[in-house]
Amino acid sequence: MRRCGGFLLAIIFSLFFFLSVKANAQNDRITIAAGSDEDHALQAITSETDTQKKLTMYQEFVQKFSANPAAVAYGNWQISQAYQATGDLSKALDYGDKALAASPDNLDILVSEASVAQQAKNNSKLMDYAAKGGEVCHAIGKQPKPEGMSDDDFAQKMTEEKSAAQNSCDFLETSGFNTIASETDPKSRMSEIEKFTAGFPDSKFQDQVSNYAMYTLGPGQLNDQARLVTFGEKILAGNPNSLPALLLLANYYSDDAKAGSSAKAISYSQKAIEVAKADAPDADKSRKISAGVAHNTIGFAYLKQERTAAAIPELKAASALLKGQDEQQYARALYGVGFAYGKLNKLTEAREVLTEAVKIQSPWQPMSQDLLTKVNSARAKGK
Repeated sequence: MRRCGGFLLAIIFSLFFFLSVKANAQNDRITIAAGSDEDHALQAITSETDTQKKLTMYQEFVQKFSANPAAVAYGNWQISQAYQATGDLSKALDYGDKALAASPDNLDILVSEASVAQQAKNNSKLMDYAAKGGEVCHAIGKQPKPEGMSDDDFAQKMTEEKSAAQNSCDFLETSGFNTIASETDPKSRMSEIEKFTAGFPDSKFQDQVSNYAMYTLGPGQLNDQARLVTFGEKILAGNPNSLPALLLLANYYSDDAKAGSSAKAISYSQKAIEVAKADAPDADKSRKISAGVAHNTIGFAYLKQERTAAAIPELKAASALLKGQDEQQYARALYGVGFAYGKLNKLTEAREVLTEAVKIQSPWQPMSQDLLTKVNSARAKGK
């Protein structure tokens, strides 16, 4: 995606008013006064038809009006776009950065720079621009009401600002997410994820980004459990209803041997069940699996706490939700139910459940087969 400055130039050469381009909620603007020396210089640049001469004139414009941040920002931005048009993406990024130094919260320049970085396949720079843009987008509509402005007028102004910025914000958010999705290096991916979540704390891609984080920090990638927990807690601080984060922490604490960890696993799982609303008419497969996994975690936590009878209804709820949805988790639930029934000496019930579990190829299959053999042996002796 490439943004050009033609529309801005048309505005700049209006003869009636101060000319401005809205950038963000803090009213960071590029403003050139009609009739000013800067205005006259820009008109001369626009009249030039030779591309190289125009580029030189923009460079001279920036130097001449170096004390004017708006002129520096606009001039460097136009130079950046000129280099992008010629394919010199390195210089385009450099001049774009100079423009941002003069107008750091300008969404139009951030979008322009993100498009250059995207074209240059520079993921690190692209994520920097996207994350900064996310901060600007997140702040839009949150500035205090100006003194003397009515509530209705202020609400209308905020609506207009959000609407005007929507396309830019969507572009930056989507570009940032696509950068994460295409990244092959785990360390770089995690760095991009952290930048993205800081810039877009309530992103529409939050669940997918959280899943990428769990995968990246988990076994087979960075294998950094402490950082994984920190990330999960950070996500929940911004969004207490994040299902991936709730399940992440529930799973972590269910495997942790420290005192009190089982209770934490149960608490996070119960919250996940509440958020998933698996029994709602509009519950999709993902929500049902999430609730099923949470019930599984509670059931096994109860088994660890020697609360065997309490574990059974949780594990049964898990199996009902997971059957036909997630065979691996379904097999885990069946094994848990069979184990609990066996421990309570309900051998017939245990045999029925375990007979189903051994039919499913999963890590739980050999354990279910071994337990079924023991249950059958116990039943035979009981006869």
